[in-house]
Amino acid sequence: MIKNYIKTAWRSLWKHKSFAFINIVGMAVAFGAVILLALTAFYELSFDGFHQNKNHIYQVYREEHISTGTENSSSLPIPLTPALKADFPDIVHVSRFGDNGGSVIRYKGKDYNYSIRTVDQDFLKMFTFPVISGNSSEPLKAQNDLVLSANTAKSIFGKEEAVGKVVELNTGSEWKPFTITAVAANTPQNSSLNFDALARFEQFPGYNQDKDNWDVSNHVVYLQLPESVDEVHFEQRLKLFVHKYYGGNIKQLKIDGAQPDNEGEYMRMRLIPLTQIHFNKISGEASGINRFYPILLLLISVFILFIATVNFINLSLGRAFTRAKEIGVRKVMGARLGQILMQFCCESLMICIFSLAVGVLLVVWLMPAYKQIFRQPLSLAVLDWGKVICYFVTGFVSIVLLSGAYPAWLMASYKTAQSVKGKISMGRNNKLRNSLMIVQFVLSCLLIICTTIAWQQLNFLRSKPLGFNKNQVISIPIGNNIDREKALYLMRNQLANSPNVLSVTGTDMNMGKGRDNSASTSIMGLVYNGKTLKSHWRRIDYDYVKTLGLTLTSGREFSKAYGTDTTAIVINQTMAQQLGAKNPVGISLPVDGKQLRVIGVIKDFNFQPLQKKIEPLTMLIQPQWQLSYIFVRVKPDDMPASMAAITKIWKQINPKAEAAASFLDENVDRQYKKEERLSKIFVSGALLTIIISCMGLFAIAVLVITQRTKELGIRKVLGASIPTIVGLISKDFVTLILISSVIASPIAWLVMNNWLQDFAYRITISWWVFVFAAATAVFIAIVTVSFQSVKAALANPVKSLRSE
Repeated sequence: MIKNYIKTAWRSLWKHKSFAFINIVGMAVAFGAVILLALTAFYELSFDGFHQNKNHIYQVYREEHISTGTENSSSLPIPLTPALKADFPDIVHVSRFGDNGGSVIRYKGKDYNYSIRTVDQDFLKMFTFPVISGNSSEPLKAQNDLVLSANTAKSIFGKEEAVGKVVELNTGSEWKPFTITAVAANTPQNSSLNFDALARFEQFPGYNQDKDNWDVSNHVVYLQLPESVDEVHFEQRLKLFVHKYYGGNIKQLKIDGAQPDNEGEYMRMRLIPLTQIHFNKISGEASGINRFYPILLLLISVFILFIATVNFINLSLGRAFTRAKEIGVRKVMGARLGQILMQFCCESLMICIFSLAVGVLLVVWLMPAYKQIFRQPLSLAVLDWGKVICYFVTGFVSIVLLSGAYPAWLMASYKTAQSVKGKISMGRNNKLRNSLMIVQFVLSCLLIICTTIAWQQLNFLRSKPLGFNKNQVISIPIGNNIDREKALYLMRNQLANSPNVLSVTGTDMNMGKGRDNSASTSIMGLVYNGKTLKSHWRRIDYDYVKTLGLTLTSGREFSKAYGTDTTAIVINQTMAQQLGAKNPVGISLPVDGKQLRVIGVIKDFNFQPLQKKIEPLTMLIQPQWQLSYIFVRVKPDDMPASMAAITKIWKQINPKAEAAASFLDENVDRQYKKEERLSKIFVSGALLTIIISCMGLFAIAVLVITQRTKELGIRKVLGASIPTIVGLISKDFVTLILISSVIASPIAWLVMNNWLQDFAYRITISWWVFVFAAATAVFIAIVTVSFQSVKAALANPVKSLRSE
């Protein structure tokens, strides 16, 4: 029986090759797009899901209710973790996680640059980073113990056994011996926590001087709760802990006019579940991407698949007129509804199987380009294939049933006598077909609008003046294998006589995101006139203002002519407003027991991404604060040649330098890769939905014209012109698309207006965007339908009026 169904289905598809081809191509493109987009979404949603204790691990962060709102920080003080262990003995595990700022491991006279993370002993007990060789029970028992990742061990020792070897670690000012006690498995690609090597937290920079200091926050903390303790309950228990150790801070918040939360608390400790860290902007270790993006990918994949399925259903409904006699004859011969349904489902299944096979081939072919365009690692090994397979199987079965069973049931519901004579009413079919076409073009218009707005915002971010010179400044990461102050000194000397170099300076923080992928900030508070002030702090060097082209509004910048400038600061206008003085030059601010005098005020500039408003900034020259970058301002003439010459000199000064130099405009653009990726997703989704919709529209136009052949012949005989006939056929489709654009516009406005709220600086959504989307959809539809409309209008009316 099944064999006969398959044979009949094959004959039917072969007889109607054009419709079968349109369906297979449309569904194949849809399947290919859905597989790529869904795999990307599942990859993003899989972050940190591989840890065995994932449901009981949390990151701790501090929430403060200041006078201007709520402020969150994941950066915590060093003594907090020991205090947590002492006050809450029921905590299963707790560990600090510090960034050593990158470090150099030396073995047999050879240097290796790696990311060294400092942690407590509980770290490897809490997280699932299995030890594959060495001491698995207490790998960080001693303070000079070191755990390497498998890749790091292989890079340094090759095929030699790493465990037991002694290496030297550059901790900033001196070389210290460390014993490798274990090798851990490499961190998966879908891990928010990454490391090349692990050392005890006692090796964290500044540990000894700050181990009892609650006012300096510089690392993140993770804890594992017992299964019987939930997140909400533990946060309530933390209230007493906060009052015990942050009493002075709470008192100062009250003095500053802070408003408590609905439970009367001015400061709280909160928890972020481990599986939410990848999507949380508070977390210092995570990329903080919006959960909206993977959900968006899944939605677009559903949109594309839905549109392809609608095409499939519309074509099947459109063929009801031509297949009515076939269904009628089958019913006369005794075919039951179930048998008709089975026949149509077989046809649908065959088309879907062919489409899926072609779609998988497309995925294999496009995967390398897709990874490059969307900057996605897309590691298939880390996916939860149970969920992935369930998603695809559910979608595949739903398509087969919808596209096969529903048209069959609808056609089988006609009276047998009408079906045999071919005299069936298409009213129901047309209403359903039109409804599905409206949904199709609502999605298409929605994506066209979203694409346009996302492109406008991205273009706005790239073109907005930032208040500093980003086009002629080269940023050079210094690294850890050279004395940083010496590196700046040597670069100044080497470039002093270069005709293309205008100025050279140094800083501890980059502008934008450089090729070393490093991004950091430093925020410290101080009390001035009884009020707490918070500011971003930046260690700079002489000629910083000149190199970045900043504008002084009062006072002066740092100068070697003044020997006291190491106790001076330069602030921005926003910081000056916080101080409340008309001219803050000359004011002294208390910082770490010292008085730092304001010598200059610079005009506000965007030193952070445009998602954030300009915040207070304080700049100073402090030799104990290490430099991380050298900035070189060059003339605008032949900047590629200047880059090559400066890079050559830097290699001579620091032959072991790894990270490459870059222009600041490149760094600024890297800050918006997420938005660029979103824009590309919108564009790709919009193009695919439009292409698939047009394929369906073309096929429906063919069916409509076939059904109206005699009507068109009569109109031509009565004198109708070609434009009249084309307009007559196109009118119905244009009306449906205009209705679709009206429905899509408010939905798109709500979605994109909500997305724009992530940016402190953003465009205003213009009315013309919605008109443009509607006009684009109408134009595409007219072009698609016109091919068949003109062909029908030019046809010989004698043929169309010939008797059956």
